[in-house]
Amino acid sequence: MDKFGRPMEDLRISVIDRCNFRCTYCMPREIFGKDFVFLPREALLSFEEIERLAQIFVALGIRKIRLTGGEPLLRKDLPVLIEKLAKINGLEDIGLTTNGTLLAVKADALKEAGLKRINVSLDALDEQLFKQINDSGVGPERILKGIEKARETGLQVKVNMVVKKGMNEQEILPMATYFKDLGITLRFIEFMDVGQTNGWDYSKVITKKEIYHKLSEHFELEPVPSAYLGEVAKRYRYKGTNTEVGFITSVSESFCSSCTRIRIAADGKLYTCLFAEKGYDLRELLRSEKTNEDIKNAIVRIWNQRSDRYSDERTMETAKHKKKIEMSYIGG
Repeated sequence: MDKFGRPMEDLRISVIDRCNFRCTYCMPREIFGKDFVFLPREALLSFEEIERLAQIFVALGIRKIRLTGGEPLLRKDLPVLIEKLAKINGLEDIGLTTNGTLLAVKADALKEAGLKRINVSLDALDEQLFKQINDSGVGPERILKGIEKARETGLQVKVNMVVKKGMNEQEILPMATYFKDLGITLRFIEFMDVGQTNGWDYSKVITKKEIYHKLSEHFELEPVPSAYLGEVAKRYRYKGTNTEVGFITSVSESFCSSCTRIRIAADGKLYTCLFAEKGYDLRELLRSEKTNEDIKNAIVRIWNQRSDRYSDERTMETAKHKKKIEMSYIGG
């Protein structure tokens, strides 16, 4: 337990800090341009190091692992890592978050390796708008083909849409209608102040309440109870169907009080909050003479001292002046 009695249950592992998109709210090209220095290969945790850490975390009670990035499918031979993780006794669930560009090609290998679930980021169906948001010339058709392929292989698929005022609010209803008809859960994510470079301002946030109101004019929604402690999405079902829609409300309705997540960045730094200022270097421990027991004790000490509740405490002032880690580095 941490200082507020929150258990550690959900591990997120970033496998790479690179991405093939330059989304304006995450990795704007003016910062992450061709001269930007990403982590060298030797700085990344190896698959063996990630497997070792995963075993230690499972021994501490972790049952779910989600692989993130950057764009995790850019990490060479990722199915090899998934296969290693799938063999860990006691690990019940492995998921992955992706922008979907490489999904059509890699879905079969991912499923075969033991992946169970995929969250695909897609912020618009309109071609020109989506290309403008990702600033990489990729249209939504490629992502939709990846989603279709993933479903064919038997992977569970959810779609995440970041909603930002002045960027894509006109896509809320088209996205809801499209994925409702497909029977795929769509989750609307409030624009968050992660990192230093995305130009966050509260005036650009479209809240869950506003999105819900817009949806309610066209669909009848009924609430769905949380499935487990620490579930971040507020869930609803389209009445008369089994299809859900969710809201991730980090700005308007904080869920710090039930947050059970811990994160490992691509270079092995451990973070106890998405909005953390500093991490703890596990890579150094892994590459020293420390035993698994030593590393386990270090993780327990870090979690026992955890008192993060940034979203509870957020103000315009803290959002502007608190130094935060970039999303592309820490993972979503």
